[in-house]
Amino acid sequence: MERIEGVTVGRCAASPYMQPLTVRYRQNGTQKSWDFMKTHDSVTILLFNSSRRSLVLVKQFRPAVYMSEVERRFPGFLATVDAGRPRVPPGALPGSAGVMYELCAGIMDQPGLSLEEVACKEAWEECGYLLSPGELLRVATYKAGVGLTGSSQTMFYAEVTDAQKAGPGRGLAEEGELIEVVHLPLGGAQAFSDNPNIPKTLSVIFAISWFLHCVGPGLGLQ
Repeated sequence: MERIEGVTVGRCAASPYMQPLTVRYRQNGTQKSWDFMKTHDSVTILLFNSSRRSLVLVKQFRPAVYMSEVERRFPGFLATVDAGRPRVPPGALPGSAGVMYELCAGIMDQPGLSLEEVACKEAWEECGYLLSPGELLRVATYKAGVGLTGSSQTMFYAEVTDAQKAGPGRGLAEEGELIEVVHLPLGGAQAFSDNPNIPKTLSVIFAISWFLHCVGPGLGLQ
């Protein structure tokens, strides 16, 4: 996962996942404009494996995070990228610079599927657990990236057991996914969430806080 080689970056000409746009408007009589990105809504799912008393997370390489770290180390590099002229970063970073701990998640890019159905599909593909929509608890729906995308994300929760682990997970190889399934023991969940040196998404921090507050007392957690 962390062996990243041959990195180049260029301008995105077209994408099925995002579309850059500019909105112009008047607010209280003042003319304004704002650049934003049209993207898909998404779902996440926090899985609690009661057989292991662990929270199930995923770990994967995120190119956008990696390139943000490149820009942090070499300020101004991304501004030099021209259309049709890919650039090689001025210095190599280890792949670990782009590896993140996340919740199992997926985007709503399949018409006809409900939020719950997509969440179950992702739980199977990424973590190997068989779930039905009726086994999901909807935790919250919130806006993700209000300054850039304005898209919505819905978080679900489900309790699973080792008996429901019917596949390897790890994502779909045909879509280029390379995902590691991580079991986080409950005893170390708060320390994991609080540790600023562990790269994680905000949804992981929120999910752990929600779990310890709403589910943990019933499990004898203080």
